Amino acid sequence: MSILVDENTRVIVQGITGGEGKFHAEQMIEYGTNVVAGAVPGKGGQEVHGVPVYDTVDRAARAEDADASVVFVPPAFAADALFEALDAPLDVVVAITEGIPTQDVSEVYEQLRRTDTRLIGPNCPGIITPGEAKLGILPGNIFTDGDVGLVSRSGTLTYQIVDSLTQRGIGQTTAIGIGGDPIIGTDFIDALELYEADPDTKAVVMCGEIGGEDEEDAARYIAEYMDTPVVGFIAGRTAPPGKRMGHAGAIVSGSGTGTAASKINALESAGVPVGDTPSVVADHVENIL
Repeated sequence: MSILVDENTRVIVQGITGGEGKFHAEQMIEYGTNVVAGAVPGKGGQEVHGVPVYDTVDRAARAEDADASVVFVPPAFAADALFEALDAPLDVVVAITEGIPTQDVSEVYEQLRRTDTRLIGPNCPGIITPGEAKLGILPGNIFTDGDVGLVSRSGTLTYQIVDSLTQRGIGQTTAIGIGGDPIIGTDFIDALELYEADPDTKAVVMCGEIGGEDEEDAARYIAEYMDTPVVGFIAGRTAPPGKRMGHAGAIVSGSGTGTAASKINALESAGVPVGDTPSVVADHVENIL
């Protein structure tokens, strides 16, 4: 089974005529994702990789019966693209774009709260259900179908951990890169709730990093609500306070929360084993299964 996307998901690529959109749309199609439309203002009537392009997301969604979109739109225009997607009849919107101004994202978030659409990202690698569909930039060749869910703030660490799992013959139900910005749509708790409700997900890997308190909040959720076992990984153990490391959200304030140590302590107190490396994470998952 899977969460959020599967072989039946019908996908719109926003920004499909641009360099990134065109390249990754082709990769998604080759993977087997059901890409049914593109959406670019002023480009309606064109085709890219045999996919019809529409001027608006709403028109594309209604014409092609789409239920998801993935956004490859430059930062300056990404908020408008997201507003458009949230106004359309879509279940899932994946925002790949990095560098969207925080003020823009906060306005999108307010609109998101008034809809039933689920937003993944921004500044994320996307979501993949191995062998069925991928929305985003995830390298499909390292994933294999199985019974481990994965949710991560870091794209690169997602790939490293998945590769460690796959090399041991441990497949994945769905993997979600939620993004590392301070304001995101789907967070750890949202993803954990979905995995907990999925009967085919037998274990979950949660990959966090320094900055914010999302991992501490997730640890409390795990302790109170989850029966599905969770394995953790926290990046940024050696990061100095006050210095941003990689993601916009990966900065430690020096207040005692948001550090690698505070996150690891919170997870371990919730009964979550935390691996020092992707390989050790795979060890823990192997022991659970």
